Amino acid sequence: MRKAKPKKRYVLPDPKFGDTMVTKFVNNLMVDGKKSIAYSIFYDALELVGSKLSKEGETVDALEVFKKGLSNVMPTVEVKARRVGGATFQVPVEVRPDRKQSLGMKWMITMSRKRNERTMKERLAAEIIAASRGEGAAVKKKDDTHRMAEANKAFSHFRF
Repeated sequence: MRKAKPKKRYVLPDPKFGDTMVTKFVNNLMVDGKKSIAYSIFYDALELVGSKLSKEGETVDALEVFKKGLSNVMPTVEVKARRVGGATFQVPVEVRPDRKQSLGMKWMITMSRKRNERTMKERLAAEIIAASRGEGAAVKKKDDTHRMAEANKAFSHFRF
């Protein structure tokens, strides 16, 4: 057990929208410390989201679409392995709000990386649009996690 909990690190808001959630997302998106490239990918993806949705006749704020998509991807419960008497049980546990956000971001980024569009900004834009509509691979991952927790509800009395 640790002696003291580590201090919570706070991230600065991003330059364009002034939102800390965007900065966290960009930090997860960043590869090899190239933050400016990650910012340009994210902002270009949001522009693509705005242009694609405006072509369909919807007038929406791209940042709001991103936030809606992220909230659709964030899980509320997950399963944790717990050993009881030599057997390992998958115990459903509620997810803390900060972990909920980081899991949603990581899932959205990994699923957009697995898509087959040409550039990362196109992949990310497509995943954001799909997530905001409640579809796509990241939302499926959340549903699978919820299904696992539901299936193992019988072991919830092993919660720690």
